[in-house]
Amino acid sequence: MTVNSSCFDERLNALKSPEFLSSLKQIKRGVEREALRIKSNGELSQAPHPKALGAALTHESITTDFSESLLEFITPPESRAEDTIAQLKDIHRFTIDNIDGEQIWPLSMPCFIEDESQIPIAYFGESNVGKMKRVYRVGLKNRYGSMMQAIAGVHFNFSFPDSFWALWAQLNGKDHSQEQTSEDYFSLIRNYRRFCWLIPYLYGASPALCGSFLAGKSHGLPFKKVGQGTYYMPYATSLRMSDLGYTSAEQSSLKICYNKLDNYVALLREAMGTPSSRFSQFAAGEEGNYQQLSRNILQIENELYSPIRPKQPTQSMEKPTDALVKRGINYIEVRALDVNPFSAIGISESQFHFLDVFLLSCLLMPSEALDESQLTEAKDNMNKVVLEGRNPELKLLQGGEEISLPAWCETLFAQFKQVAALLDTANETDKYMAAVDEEWQKVIDPAKTPSGVLLNALLKDDKDNSVFGLELAERYKAEMAGYAYTHTDANAFQAASQASLDAQADVEAADSKDFDSFIRDYFNEPPAKKNA
Repeated sequence: MTVNSSCFDERLNALKSPEFLSSLKQIKRGVEREALRIKSNGELSQAPHPKALGAALTHESITTDFSESLLEFITPPESRAEDTIAQLKDIHRFTIDNIDGEQIWPLSMPCFIEDESQIPIAYFGESNVGKMKRVYRVGLKNRYGSMMQAIAGVHFNFSFPDSFWALWAQLNGKDHSQEQTSEDYFSLIRNYRRFCWLIPYLYGASPALCGSFLAGKSHGLPFKKVGQGTYYMPYATSLRMSDLGYTSAEQSSLKICYNKLDNYVALLREAMGTPSSRFSQFAAGEEGNYQQLSRNILQIENELYSPIRPKQPTQSMEKPTDALVKRGINYIEVRALDVNPFSAIGISESQFHFLDVFLLSCLLMPSEALDESQLTEAKDNMNKVVLEGRNPELKLLQGGEEISLPAWCETLFAQFKQVAALLDTANETDKYMAAVDEEWQKVIDPAKTPSGVLLNALLKDDKDNSVFGLELAERYKAEMAGYAYTHTDANAFQAASQASLDAQADVEAADSKDFDSFIRDYFNEPPAKKNA
């Protein structure tokens, strides 16, 4: 049986077969949650990454991102959302017990930071790979500033099982292959780009920020003030995703293509090999002076700021593009999520279920190739929603025509409900429909969005963002300390920490070349080609 590849209804009906329903139960998800460590007074911690948490270089579930103070918690792919939630709780419990009375900042936008120099860059030891990670972050600091790098987010990793892709290929009259799976993932990604304005609307939780974040920045945005030094925009949803946040003007000229894997990889590699006039001022290893890894638009592929990435797990020192070329897309990484401030672990179970619905819907919907004008339209819609998402007068562009956000949502949610019913049937639950209903309430009433709830709380009591964040941090510290270990107990975490420290020592002992040679060899490695 094959279907009309552009017909949502036919595809949806086909997925009701026992074989497809069985494969949908095996969808896997993982989470990467970032969070700043803070002192009890709400200031950024200056302490090194605690040794009790292990080595950031080699620990599988507890590491750091840009800063020594910016924790990153990672869970493995799991087919049950409940398992990932439990794993996150275990990690938070162990962490809060081992950071010497410090707390975890519960918001995406940073706490009060008087000066960027107070943000300590992450240290990964003295191995070549550890030094490379640090130099990359030094480059980020020089290129974009440390304050931007102190922003925290949540990444949602999502994959369909191979059994699903085999059925999907058959359904669409194609041969199942690594290449076809990658092509289908890109079909999903293109629709995600079209509709991803919905993510900051529903989950954006950064309508306000500490005045210290704006110091020295030219922005031209019509901020209002609340409390002693908090600035907000009345209808903003996610300032984290705005030009103030985790974005790069230098990359705005990149026309990254999401139509074919070959083109996507070629454009990324080109950006890594194209000199940047703006970044040429920083040394890139001359006479041992490393202010960045290279003078090019991208130091490495991970520097690309995008609300979604196609991913393939990398082997030791393998470039992400090489992994994609050799083995195709294994999963996608959704990167548009703010930290959920109303959850101690930064994300809720209902978000898992809605994101499943959203991403499966993106696959089922027609997905023509994106041209430059369509990609520009998608970016413009995203920018409008992060700054004005709750504005009742807001108009988005759909194929060049103006449409209100609620009107567009009405069409999307009609499809979401059908997909939720399908996933409920596959998983013998009612959680997917409940999650869609919960998100629909935010469309009906923007005040119910996280950004609306958070901003109303600040305005109601003329409260600063920093005060609100510290109150939540104190509450969540007690909540985390009360979690009962489920998957990994304290002894197992302690063993993992020691194993990671031993592994880092082994990596350092195994180095056989100087750092200059190591970096030169890394960038001179010929790009991988497709396996025969």
